This record gives sequence, C-alpha cells and structure tokens, in this order.
Amino acid sequence: MEHQRLKFALFGNIYQTKKSASIQKVLSCLSEHDADIYVDQEYYDFLTLDQRISVAATGVFSGEDFQADFVVSMGGDGTFLKAASRVRQKMIPILGVNMGRLGFLADVSPTEIEQCVEALYADDFAIENRALIQVETDGDPLEGYACALNDVAILKRDTASMISIRASINGEYLTTYQADGLVVSTPTGSTAYSLSNGGPIIVPGTKVFSMTAVAPHSMNIRPIVLSDSSEISLTVESRSHNFLVAIDGRSEKCKEGTRLTLRRAPYDVKVVKRSGQSYFNTLREKMMWGIDAR
Repeated sequence: MEHQRLKFALFGNIYQTKKSASIQKVLSCLSEHDADIYVDQEYYDFLTLDQRISVAATGVFSGEDFQADFVVSMGGDGTFLKAASRVRQKMIPILGVNMGRLGFLADVSPTEIEQCVEALYADDFAIENRALIQVETDGDPLEGYACALNDVAILKRDTASMISIRASINGEYLTTYQADGLVVSTPTGSTAYSLSNGGPIIVPGTKVFSMTAVAPHSMNIRPIVLSDSSEISLTVESRSHNFLVAIDGRSEKCKEGTRLTLRRAPYDVKVVKRSGQSYFNTLREKMMWGIDAR
C-alpha cells in the first residue's frame, strides 16, 4: 500500500540546549517516514547553528506562512502554547513532544515518538478540540495574538496597589474584584496559573470557563465557573492608571478604563491524542496524588 505523504510543521523551544539526542530522534523518525518537514525559522537556526544538528528540512517558514497536516511542538506546555498561537485558525492538529517532564499538552516523550508517528500514518489517534478565549478591547487593539488556550489574566503592574475589576456576565453585573488580578481560564488552563490561585481543576471537553481572583482583598471571593458561551465584560480601575493583560503569559499594558470583552473564540485548537492516553493518568502524575509524602 502506498504511504500517504504527510507534511509536518515543527516548532520548538530554543532554550532547551541539552536535548539534541531527543530532537535528533524525532527528526530521524519523520525522515524515515519520508515526511515533508517544514521548520520554524527561529527553531531551524537554533538547531543548525547553535546545536549543530543537520536538519533535512523540506523548507523553512516564519510567521503565519505555513500549511501542514500536523504541527509538532518540541518542548513543554509553554512551547505548545506558542505553537498554538501561530497555528491560530488554521485548525492544524498539534502534537506535543515533551523534551523534559511530562506535560498536560506536550504528553509524548521522545522514546514514544516512533509509535506515535506510526499511529499518525495509520490514522490511529484522536483529536481533542480545546476552546480558546478571545479578548477584545474597546480602545487600542492588543498587539499580540488575542486568543488564549490557557488563560487571560488581568493583573496589576508590579509597583501598583491592587486594582478594581468590574465584571459583568452577559451584560449582567457580577461583582467588582478588588485584587491583584483576575484569571479567566479555559479547562486546558485550569491546571496552570488559575490552579496556583486556588481555581478548580476542570476536565478538558467541559464547556466552561472559570474566573479566579489573584490575592483578592475580600476573603469571601471564590472562584466561579460559567458556561463558555457567556460573554465576560471587564472594566479596570487602577491608581497607576494602567494594568496588564496577559494572554497565555504574554503580557501587554492597557490603559485604565479600557473595557475588555472575553468570549469563546469561533475556532478551537486541535490537540493530537494517542489512543489509550489518559488525562487522569497525567493529572495524577503531575499533581503527585497518591504519593505518600509522610
């Protein structure tokens, strides 16, 4: 049977310098399958110049200028988030190869890459759709990509005292948070920054967003979970007259009084999952549940 020729676009973490054996393994595996390999320019330069790895790339690309059957993200969950911000509405499934510790998104280890690529060619995998939060402002538009796979955080600037965040849901007033910030998270992001602020763990595929305050002034403020079809409207007041909006950790300055509207993006991020891979396994391992710490 003729093997179909697959096209892969590779993104990677350019700060992981001691991983060349693992990277080599992934590249060789793709080459052996006669795949077309396109590599992000920055990552290509890192591999060839910095790591002295010979890369048999079909082509090199930058920005949004690529098309592929699959995107391969080589790094941790942070690298995966960056890759997702470049894929945007192309709807290309992303496979996360983890070069370090197991991640929630990057959950294929280099030792499993062979089976994994075989599975892609054999069509033996699942695709999970993960919701994104889209941010709109009523003032100057945000400079970077305005969609978050993990979370949107409204934060005070380092020197500022706390900020006031007036929140409405579907046009109905909810409350004004007096806090260092507010994290609006997808299920995917629920195990990230939101969790470290006491937010709930939300299983992927659940159609909700959560809102969790960062160091709230009032002790009775609690995380709230709402339908991802809701429109969240936030207006911020701050003594320093500006604040930060962090979209998956990329922060931008916003002027006080800017109104932010958050809603589910019209497209999802597609995550490649191998058959038989379990979210709960990953969760238990990452959270170290059941490990006796006595």
